Amino acid sequence: MDSHFAINCGGSQTTSQQGIDYERDNETLDPASFYVSDTLKWGVSNTGQFQGTPPHNFTESSPSQFTNTLDAELYQMARLSPSSLRYYGLGLENGPYTVKLHFAEIDIRDTESWMSIGRRVFDVSVQGNKVLTNFNIQKEAGGSFIPVERSFGTNVTENFLEIHFFWTGKGTCCITKPGTYGPLISAISVTSDFTPTVTDRPPSNFPRKKLKSRLAIGIILGGIAAVLTCFVFIILWRRRVRKSLEARSQEQEALRGIQAKLNIFSYTDMKNATSDFHEENKLGQGGYGKVHKGILPDGKLVAVKQLSSESKQGKCEFINEVIAISAVQHRNLVELHGCCVEGEHRILVYECLENNSLAQALFGNKKPEVHLDWPTRHKICIGIARGLAYLHEESSVRIVHRDIKASNILLDNSLNPKIADFGLAKLFDETKTHISTRVAGTIGYLAPEYALRGHLTEKADVFSFGVVALEVVSGRSNTETTLPRESVYLLEWAWQLHEKERLLELMDPQLRPTYIEEEVLRVIGVALLCTQASPAMRPSMSRVVAMLTSDVEEIPVASQPGYITDWQYNNHLASQDSGSTSIALTPQRRSTEILLPVALFSPENEDITPSMIP
Repeated sequence: MDSHFAINCGGSQTTSQQGIDYERDNETLDPASFYVSDTLKWGVSNTGQFQGTPPHNFTESSPSQFTNTLDAELYQMARLSPSSLRYYGLGLENGPYTVKLHFAEIDIRDTESWMSIGRRVFDVSVQGNKVLTNFNIQKEAGGSFIPVERSFGTNVTENFLEIHFFWTGKGTCCITKPGTYGPLISAISVTSDFTPTVTDRPPSNFPRKKLKSRLAIGIILGGIAAVLTCFVFIILWRRRVRKSLEARSQEQEALRGIQAKLNIFSYTDMKNATSDFHEENKLGQGGYGKVHKGILPDGKLVAVKQLSSESKQGKCEFINEVIAISAVQHRNLVELHGCCVEGEHRILVYECLENNSLAQALFGNKKPEVHLDWPTRHKICIGIARGLAYLHEESSVRIVHRDIKASNILLDNSLNPKIADFGLAKLFDETKTHISTRVAGTIGYLAPEYALRGHLTEKADVFSFGVVALEVVSGRSNTETTLPRESVYLLEWAWQLHEKERLLELMDPQLRPTYIEEEVLRVIGVALLCTQASPAMRPSMSRVVAMLTSDVEEIPVASQPGYITDWQYNNHLASQDSGSTSIALTPQRRSTEILLPVALFSPENEDITPSMIP
């Protein structure tokens, strides 16, 4: 019986630098056939045929391409199989063995061309035990034409060893050329881990008939497994292709409806405009992906928003954003120049506002040239309100934005506000009073009825506007955990100050040289009205515009909120009177406070909604 053998898979006989003799393995195998070596030490079987190509078992490269090994002849040729490739050790003495497998990727090249995008992925089993799963030679070796070895211990109990290479339908099929997928092996060596009793003697007690019987069984079982795997793979592939085509058809149909209004750019156009999305042109990044500054061929400066593969904003939301913003035009809405839908790329091309967002101007690293005095902040509040009023009441389609927040308000060169990011926007049928939908948006800006019940109307945007208006006046975000407990949550703090007739304490100290007291109190009063718990008690955005511009002198407010929580306030609850009163524009007048559910603002409840932060 034998205790070792070595095979130069796909090549001629050779001796390695370690003195190991590798037998030739260059017999051509037809589909579902096998070969037994002249020495009767080993055999090989092959199952499957590459579709659309003549039978081929080997792949070849030049020895000069292997510069990091002294045994280049082992890797110059390799045996290749479309599906199932098995090597058998025959007539081995029972005991423990080490199986060493030699691999090198010689078909898929390390280049900057399309020939580098193929992937070969397969499994390897020894004696029926899977030892390599989803094995990618190129990835494991760190490139093409680089040898990589894997050694495994196994045990021979019936004088028989099986090494199985099996393609499981993963990786690429026809790249770089038809027939490059499937398992590939360069060389195999098997040595005993014990002192053999008999060595290098032909296995006379292992007749050819018995050998052929075992090989035939192996081929049949391998063929059945290969057919079943390919069958399942084809079904799943066709189902995935069908779904992809259906989704793509729906997208194209939606885009055709707006193509007359928008430019449809190619992905090459976008790469050229942004210098291949260079990091120096990056304007920002969020859950959807990255935004880069770009220059179109006509010299127009644009912001290129690229949807990432990990984005929470899917293809549906992308098309939704395109449809929503292409249907509206207003001085306080960001302008959409076009989009790119090519392959898996989803890109929006907006006008570029280099003063960035309102959040950046209020809370971030403030640019020296961006000075937000009171007249500017007052103008910003009115501009946001006018943009929302247009979406809700004046545009050809009725739109609820659903994600109004400071980071979604951009500022132009004159610090005029423009509402951006319509990825969560909902288009309303004129006949509907509301819709029920999954909750999406950003914690701290969500209306109670929407956050708790998914009940969506324009009043959800009104609530969010109220929070943003308070942020504009105070110069701080709606939640600041570094502040004293009573002022951590901006809305809670605002209502406490209102109850104590100290509303001006809410104002950003930087505004004191420029503020007009009546305007500041009016904006705060409108914000408190917009953030009432009941949507019916909140004004429409057109009425908000009228109140901010002093077209309406008095701001009505309901006396009692719809939600009461156990959150501890330092002041007492208001009376249960159901009548109406008003929020004072000067500190001399009082009205009842409104309590909002703390669940909307507590950090431990941040999983209520997915945030789409740009």
